[in-house]
Amino acid sequence: MTPNLPEIQITRKLRATRLRLRVEPTQIKLTVPKFCTQRQVQDFLKQSEQWMIETWQKQQEKTGQIDKSLPTELKLFNLDQPLQIIYQTQKQSFIFDDENLQLLISDRQSEQYLKAFVIAYAKQHLPVYLDQASQECNLNFGKCAIRQPKTRWGSCSAKHDIMLNSGLVLFPKEITRYVCVHELAHTRHFDHSPRFWAEVHKHDVNFQQHRKMLKTTPMPWWWGLI
Repeated sequence: MTPNLPEIQITRKLRATRLRLRVEPTQIKLTVPKFCTQRQVQDFLKQSEQWMIETWQKQQEKTGQIDKSLPTELKLFNLDQPLQIIYQTQKQSFIFDDENLQLLISDRQSEQYLKAFVIAYAKQHLPVYLDQASQECNLNFGKCAIRQPKTRWGSCSAKHDIMLNSGLVLFPKEITRYVCVHELAHTRHFDHSPRFWAEVHKHDVNFQQHRKMLKTTPMPWWWGLI
């Protein structure tokens, strides 16, 4: 599931002859022929990703479900209080006053600068948090990269290098921690076998609930900007 789309409802049908996607105002449905492999389904979804994102956004705009106003506060995973956001005329794209928990954003291209702040914040704080989770779980990793992929919240390479999506700082801490635990568990089990999920459960007993929240919580509209 991509960070900008709802969870895709997959239905296997005996009479279906081809893979068929339908984007509705509240959900995305995929009809799959019985003989289709999981790999074919994943490849099809990857190829259709851009179309899905564009069509979903158009649907949301049409039904008036996208509120294009900008937030006046921002909740971040490792802060107890939300940041107060002030939009004003200034030279810098953003100024973060961490003592007073204030974020000053330039009113020129506010949505782009808001996203730029989140990315900068993620690059500073997510690697530190992953390191902390690594020590708690006693699971070591290689390097940590913070990126903005459209299709993944995180990944772990064969060398145990971990990538985390910068958008994770916009979630409550337990959700961010679940993704860290998930990727760290891959350093021990490089698959999604029962042993892998047992490892995740060992470090996050509520992982199923956290996984569901991650899949069903929509990202703010300005996060989808290129």
